[in-house]
Amino acid sequence: MTVTLTVVGKPVGRVEGPGKVSGGATYTADLLLPGMIWGKVLRSPLPHAKILSIDLSKARALPGVLAVITAQDIPDVLIGRSIYDTPVLSKERVRFIGDKVAAVAAEDPDVAEEAVGLIKVDYEELPAVFDPLEAMQAGAPILHENFRSYRHLPPDAPDIPNVISHLGYNLGNVGEGFRQAHRIFEHTFRTQWMHQGYLEPHAAVVSQDDSGRIHVWASNKMPFRLKELLADCLLVPQERIVIHLLPIGGDFGGKGAVMDIPLCHHLSVLTGRPVKMVMSYAEELMAGNPRHPAVITLKTGVNGEGKFIARQASVIFNSGAYGGFKPIPNVSIVGAAKAQGCYRIPHLKIDSYCVYTNTVPCGHVRGPGDPQLIFAVESQMDMMAAELGINPYEFRMKNLLQDGDKLATGTALEQVRIRETLEAAARAAGWGSRKPRRNVGRGIGIAHRHIGIGDANTELELEENGQVLLTTTIPDTGTGAHTILRQIACEVLDLALDKVRIRVGTTDHFRTESGAGASRVTHVAGKATLHAAQQLKDLMLNEASKALGKTPQELEIHGGRVQVRGDSGRGIELAKLATLARSRGEALKTTHYFNAAAHPAVTSFCAQVAEVEVDPETGQVKVLKITCAHDAGTVINPLAHQGQIEGGIIHGLGFSLTEEMKGEEGRLSTLSLGDYKLPNIKDIPELRTVVLTDTGGPVPFGGKSVGEGTTSPVPGAIANAIFDAVGVRIMESPITAEKIYSALRELGKK
Repeated sequence: MTVTLTVVGKPVGRVEGPGKVSGGATYTADLLLPGMIWGKVLRSPLPHAKILSIDLSKARALPGVLAVITAQDIPDVLIGRSIYDTPVLSKERVRFIGDKVAAVAAEDPDVAEEAVGLIKVDYEELPAVFDPLEAMQAGAPILHENFRSYRHLPPDAPDIPNVISHLGYNLGNVGEGFRQAHRIFEHTFRTQWMHQGYLEPHAAVVSQDDSGRIHVWASNKMPFRLKELLADCLLVPQERIVIHLLPIGGDFGGKGAVMDIPLCHHLSVLTGRPVKMVMSYAEELMAGNPRHPAVITLKTGVNGEGKFIARQASVIFNSGAYGGFKPIPNVSIVGAAKAQGCYRIPHLKIDSYCVYTNTVPCGHVRGPGDPQLIFAVESQMDMMAAELGINPYEFRMKNLLQDGDKLATGTALEQVRIRETLEAAARAAGWGSRKPRRNVGRGIGIAHRHIGIGDANTELELEENGQVLLTTTIPDTGTGAHTILRQIACEVLDLALDKVRIRVGTTDHFRTESGAGASRVTHVAGKATLHAAQQLKDLMLNEASKALGKTPQELEIHGGRVQVRGDSGRGIELAKLATLARSRGEALKTTHYFNAAAHPAVTSFCAQVAEVEVDPETGQVKVLKITCAHDAGTVINPLAHQGQIEGGIIHGLGFSLTEEMKGEEGRLSTLSLGDYKLPNIKDIPELRTVVLTDTGGPVPFGGKSVGEGTTSPVPGAIANAIFDAVGVRIMESPITAEKIYSALRELGKK
């Protein structure tokens, strides 16, 4: 039976949109509290050094300075999102340029900045290591001598110098697979540091009330986990902490750590006043938590028909100086599993390592690990196809995943739609058709992204004005999540959009929740809202049955009232229902907690075709068009859905061509957005989208995830298109004009 949807599936504008475009929305950096003062941090200028002494006297003597602290003034604890290996302030040594050494609180930010410059630190420089492959060798400088003593150490941490974690995946017997192979190919790829590129830098405000409760406002997407981490860091019970949610000016994976919040608290305790800290963009680029650089080696065997037999993958992630920005218990980047790609490989072995170096600590960025691995996988696909004399499209079609095939993680897939998705992208892009001119090339990239897991809460209450109040503690990270939840509730309750009001709660409102991230929000918060709405609907029908003398089964909700089925003239307004319940001291209110503990057997596929033009005289690349087919299931809000698709593609465009945190010897030179090149409107090519909606997923009403899936295929598609255009293969991202020019000159010498 086909269900007609009236609100779900409509391109609805965002509920929070007017506040943002009018400037009315308050972000953490905008927040002003009575008596608030400012904090600033002194950071290390050296990549690896002992701290011999710190002289605070001149900073403390500066008029307007209220407090100056070092590690000696705060609890001796380490912090992190999973492994606790990161100091709040460095005590005995620093491990990267940007490590925090001291903090200042002052009446205004300029005074605080001046005071930071007056702190004198004497260092003894130590040997440093910057390359993860070198860091793994015997005799390399060891960054963390007491690594084995850290809390939440990853299970089975290997005994290799500077290695934090090892993550392995195995299918079949890779040795036997290579023995059966007709041809074996081996290639190594490298990727760069990449910042998330959010507009709002990390910001925090902390105050204490008269009862001793600690109030926190921060650009953090996981408020309940933040409360847990702060309790451990500050050595206080969780009940003393309340996290207040404000809009977040972009996340893309980077807004999950405590950052400067503990320092705000310590300075607030010392001064008795609220403290605000806002990172500059130089600090963001120097000491944020960017995408992990990676060194990826793929060894792949195929049989005589061009079908995969075996693959062995080595993935080395440069973790930087600390592992504390990775949230999962194995302290790894699970995107390493994407070394399989979207392909049926009977014998597969993947080994992934995260390695300490004296560089900026790395964290999560949109699709953690996926763009790095898919760049390598999809590049190698075309390289093998060329060697085998097979069309790249046909080579992929020979090897695609099918129903029942296992992913590297062990999940057996159902409803595999990659074949249909790739066919749709190729058809829409005109794959195989004549190209418009010389030096124009086309390339394919394909990927999949799981539907995220986690937990969420929703509370719904029918108010006496006939509106429904929806309370959520899912942060607004800019994706339109609150609008999606509103649509789900309206669909179940048959209400107009303006009849559901959104309220954002605090961490006092619910017990726990996993927050935003990992393509989970519409799945878990959507399911919490769906079930809460169904429960509220039952409450409303039961209440109306008393007033109308009918059973709940004889009633229906329509247009803001409960009415008798087949007799719309008999009914009761929702406002009247709420008033009747309140008159008895009751409320028509429901709360639902939803927990998705395991990944479903359904994943979401994305196929892209990039068309580029390369100037052979300069190496300059112009992306002419990207065609993207997305296996989406039911789309709850086409406007928001398309925004996620296009935003992900643009993120992939930056990773492919322009975005790179450059540096030498641990010192970054791209410390402003003038040096760090985010794509702008003139860089964006024509974007074509095909959305496949014929099979459903676990998201309410049969949807699938979209937030991260469109980023990963872009780099491989562009690299393949460049090769198709001018015959050079770039195996290191970003793919700059300089690299193409050099490769063309080398090609010309042959």
